[in-house]
Amino acid sequence: MERHLEATEITGHFVSGKPDATGSKKLERFDPATGEKIGYVTLADETTVNAAVESSISAFQEWRLVEPAKRAVVLRRFCDLVSARADELCRLITSEHGKTLLDSKGELQRGIENIEYATGIAEHLKGEHSKAVGPDIDSWSELSPLGVVVGITPFNFPVMVPLWMFPLAVACGNAFILKPSEKVPTAGYRLAELFSEAGLPDGVFNVLQGDHETAGWLLKHPDIQAASFVGSTPVAKSIYKASGESGKRVQALGGAKNHAVVLPDADIESATNAIMGAAYGSCGQRCMALSVVVSVGDETADAVADVLTKKVAGLNIGPGMDDLDMGPLNSGPQRDRIVDLIQEGVDQGATILIDGRRHGSYQQPGFYLGGTLFDNVQPGMSIYDEEIFGPVLCLVRVRTASDAMRIINDSQYGNGTCIFTRDGYSARTYANEVEAGMVGINVPLPVPVANHSFGGWKDSRFGDLAAYGPDGVRFYTRRKTITERWTSSAGGRGIDFAFPGSRPAG
Repeated sequence: MERHLEATEITGHFVSGKPDATGSKKLERFDPATGEKIGYVTLADETTVNAAVESSISAFQEWRLVEPAKRAVVLRRFCDLVSARADELCRLITSEHGKTLLDSKGELQRGIENIEYATGIAEHLKGEHSKAVGPDIDSWSELSPLGVVVGITPFNFPVMVPLWMFPLAVACGNAFILKPSEKVPTAGYRLAELFSEAGLPDGVFNVLQGDHETAGWLLKHPDIQAASFVGSTPVAKSIYKASGESGKRVQALGGAKNHAVVLPDADIESATNAIMGAAYGSCGQRCMALSVVVSVGDETADAVADVLTKKVAGLNIGPGMDDLDMGPLNSGPQRDRIVDLIQEGVDQGATILIDGRRHGSYQQPGFYLGGTLFDNVQPGMSIYDEEIFGPVLCLVRVRTASDAMRIINDSQYGNGTCIFTRDGYSARTYANEVEAGMVGINVPLPVPVANHSFGGWKDSRFGDLAAYGPDGVRFYTRRKTITERWTSSAGGRGIDFAFPGSRPAG
């Protein structure tokens, strides 16, 4: 029988295959659609963290010895269970995040694709082999798991971002501890239940609810070998620094300010439709959301502004369960911060075309804010420089495509960007020259599929390796190279004081 989990049920942790309610502090949780309190989440204290790490260490010792093909069997069962529980999981995402059910379905599907990629782990872990690298010497490499690794994930993707991390980490032979955002605790917990149901040994995947203190204890723990993080740039930078000082491998994805460029030859209707979804989908609470549109030439800029003004004014906003265009923001403090930034944009001279504070939903219970559209935005304005993480889109006007490239490359962020054009040479030049980790050509959200890797440049990512895909395999393993010689028992070799390989052939 399918279980219908309610967001109010789960407030604790999942450790060693069972619920764990330990912790000295509790945090109130609210329904974004109504603003009403729906319960509490228990925050893990240092004692709970230490117990979870011990559980993970013990489980790792046996899990690392399981053949990759057998690990893949568990991953496949997990993938089937997640797919079978799709409706339940999507309702959990919407109830605790606020995004629409349609958006939740897209998030879950991207997560499932990452589980599917992890089921091919036997292929991904194949090493390299070289025969006869020296006299009677063969050499090969192996990819070994790290040990206990941790993932610290944000509120905006309660399912997809964890699924970027733990299926592949576990498939590689590691034990994994997930610390989801305290704002969205239930979806990660439910994934742990399903993974256990799929046959994963107890302790290989643990979930700890918590805040920044919980994350700090995990990151400082000497038995944690690596940390994956997605969140703001200041936190990502601090985690990168602290992890480096403690010898941990780290993959820290930070903030973004994603730009779209519209060239004069673009199809304005098609481009603005794409921009609408990328800017206002999920209420702008995506690290790949478009937050700046750079139009080349005043004629193009006027057309973009005119069409977007009509489309933003027509946004249908309400509870995510109603599956409208846009749901609420995730929290009241987040909405208040965005409202302050909107006022700063007005005060600093930007032209406000649509004011989200005037939308009827803003006056309703819940954490609603209408879509906001600014024109004549300039670098140096707070709405341009800061990551707003909300339904606010800034229009910038430039004279040439070179000016557009310069303004984007001058940004401290380099997560994603896109260009709308019908000219192949312009698109190719843009893709080659723009300083960002993910580039779309007439694609507004160029999020790589599961068999590629996700990661920005500059202050959008700290660490050498990107998330999931081939880089994920490299991140959750370490290479070991074996060089081997076998000689016959008829005789040995003489003493050779030269460094191997330093003698000329022949």
